[in-house]
Amino acid sequence: MTYLTRQVRTAGLCAVAAVALALAGCTGNPKPEDMANNGYAAPGTPRDFITKAGDLVYFSTDNVELSPESQQTLMNQARWLKQYAEHPIMIEGHADERGTREYNIALGAKRAQAVRNFLIQQGINPARIRTASFGKERPVAVCNDISCWSQNRRAQTVVNGRGDARS
Repeated sequence: MTYLTRQVRTAGLCAVAAVALALAGCTGNPKPEDMANNGYAAPGTPRDFITKAGDLVYFSTDNVELSPESQQTLMNQARWLKQYAEHPIMIEGHADERGTREYNIALGAKRAQAVRNFLIQQGINPARIRTASFGKERPVAVCNDISCWSQNRRAQTVVNGRGDARS
């Protein structure tokens, strides 16, 4: 097969693939599994909450104060939660690996409570909000460095979709 023949054949295959892709885009509404794989989040779903509001806020070392960035994320969460009032939430408090287990459980609880209080101040019904502390037991990053520790000092808001939340 000559070089020119290969080039023509390759160009033809590319044209066929382009037409197939174009036609696939015209087949109507995407399937739910396709949407999940392409970053689509159906309105009112836990994934929509993460995408539109953000589910994480971070804290400084040994601190429970909400930074301006954290407050902005929580304002976004409150807006979403007001729009989708049927969803209860769980706020999980976390700490980095330094300190005792007991200290970090208490710190995680205070972080979760700080987030809960902020959301209540924004008009979220306290009956929808549960809190839990995992201390240092569920790190998202593991290393003996500030880059990991800063990722683990967090509170995560989880939309659980069940109607049984208790504070």
